[in-house]
Amino acid sequence: MSVHPPRGPRRRRAQRLTRSPVCCLILLLSWLQGPVLAEGGAPSPGPLSVFVSVVPLQTFVERIGGDQVRVRPMVQPGQNPHTYEPTPRQVADLAGADLYLGVGMALENAWLPRIRAANPGLRVLDVRDGIPLRSTDSDHRIPDPGATAEGHSVHEDGYDHGALDTHVWTSPPLVKSMGAAIRATLSDLRPGQAALFNANYDRFAADLEALDLEIRARLAPVRVRRFLVFHPAWGYYADTYGLTQMAIEFEGKEPGPRALAGLIEAARSAGVRAVLVQPQFSPRAAQQVAAAIGGRVESVDNLSSDYFGTLRRVTEVIAGDGAR
Repeated sequence: MSVHPPRGPRRRRAQRLTRSPVCCLILLLSWLQGPVLAEGGAPSPGPLSVFVSVVPLQTFVERIGGDQVRVRPMVQPGQNPHTYEPTPRQVADLAGADLYLGVGMALENAWLPRIRAANPGLRVLDVRDGIPLRSTDSDHRIPDPGATAEGHSVHEDGYDHGALDTHVWTSPPLVKSMGAAIRATLSDLRPGQAALFNANYDRFAADLEALDLEIRARLAPVRVRRFLVFHPAWGYYADTYGLTQMAIEFEGKEPGPRALAGLIEAARSAGVRAVLVQPQFSPRAAQQVAAAIGGRVESVDNLSSDYFGTLRRVTEVIAGDGAR
């Protein structure tokens, strides 16, 4: 059976559409552009597919990689990375990814080997490589006399407590070091864009250096050098700026009555009034401590995509609290 072109009004309407200036322009642009070819006539590769464990790493990779990267975080904003498990969709997408950036979360040890088995070409970068890591035991805690020590076992929050602190991104100088590793890895994967990555990294590093100087100047006159947190996520920040982090949470658990009383007394003695919390955790224990010391709860999300704003925010809270 032959197929005839439309007749009557339908045919005239189709002819008007194909003769319209807009349609002709679209057709012309499509013909002129065609496939984008790289040097040598090969089709230009698309952006590198990059996955990161937490959102701040997404910010760092995007600053350095620019339009040469498509970055997706495993843990979405508002989710708790300590209890997170990847979705089937994420696992499937990772099977075609070029690069994964991790921070040493215990959960990564559980599912990364399976993903690498499905994607042998996946490049994995632990951004902590080359960074002197701090022990979680170096945080100032008031241990609960009724609690039993559990050594280096992995707790329900997903971290290997009593081992190494994974929150390396809270220190701008360490982020600068991490950024250099990201730049080198991206350049290995996309050598033709190395100059772009170098230029982007230089701007990012300059911004980090300026932020570091700004924080040091703001904290210089502060007399109270301790600050109180619920979850111990600011240890590297504290070490960088000569502060002491006091944590309410102990080994992934809220403190018992005696530990809580000791912490309240220590906070009072130190003159601490602000209690830092993250939106991913219940503020109940923090509110209890704040009420007992006549202080307040301040929410600061160290997993925010606004890295520079977050560091300025936590600095203002600590500086304002310690200026008395």
